Amino acid sequence: MAGNPVQDDALPAAQETSFVAIQGRKLEILRIAGADAPTLVFLHEGLGSVAMWRDFPHKAAAATGCAAVVYSRYGHGQSEVLRGPRAVDYMHVEALEVLPQLLERLGIDDPVLVGHSDGGSIALIHAAMSDGVKGLVVMAPHVFVEDISVRSIAEAKTAFEGTDLAEKLGRYHADAAKTFRGWNDIWLHPDFRSWNIEEVLPRIHCPVLAIQGFDDEYGTMAQLEAIAKQTGGPIELLRLADCRHSPHRDQPAVVLDAIASFIARLEGGA
Repeated sequence: MAGNPVQDDALPAAQETSFVAIQGRKLEILRIAGADAPTLVFLHEGLGSVAMWRDFPHKAAAATGCAAVVYSRYGHGQSEVLRGPRAVDYMHVEALEVLPQLLERLGIDDPVLVGHSDGGSIALIHAAMSDGVKGLVVMAPHVFVEDISVRSIAEAKTAFEGTDLAEKLGRYHADAAKTFRGWNDIWLHPDFRSWNIEEVLPRIHCPVLAIQGFDDEYGTMAQLEAIAKQTGGPIELLRLADCRHSPHRDQPAVVLDAIASFIARLEGGA
């Protein structure tokens, strides 16, 4: 999903990225130095990319002492441009096929997945099938489709077609139109209305920190409540006032502190 994805603040300072080929597609990768383990792996929102995280991964790495990896999924950022429409199962494909190969390629055995929106959903799906995940931080994740989600995504389509949103997205993506359509079209497709990943939640046994804003325009607290009730491992919930769909942008200090405390407990075996 995408909240207020494009703002007029300055782009982050130039940062060195590289590329790896996964499933024959070039993916943009940013690595941030830190301790050997665990490694924070950042999974962006539906219109996200490496650059759109801005400096948050660097701040999270500094706050936790962890190394970090940030990557742009296929069709995002400077990764290979999307060749065709996405299918309803695109998040499952990312979680069960692409992400395992990427982690293996990068030699990451014990990731803490930090996922925002679609990235949070991907993190949940992946953790349900992998015993190697040390922990999950999911911000504004989706486990089912709500009316508010569809309504806001329809409004985003109107904004893309009638404002300078396309131009702004062009700062962050090799082909902003294809990136936007790839996300927007599938979420508005009638078949996507039944998308639901609640069935995977009981198979997640690693610790989870789930974060949601009360003012999220793309989802309600029902998402966090479903995760809290059904997840198979220990879970912490952080509900934030004055926070929309991007907790790490709207309440960065609180989110960074929560992540640092979460990682410290993981490392301490608590």
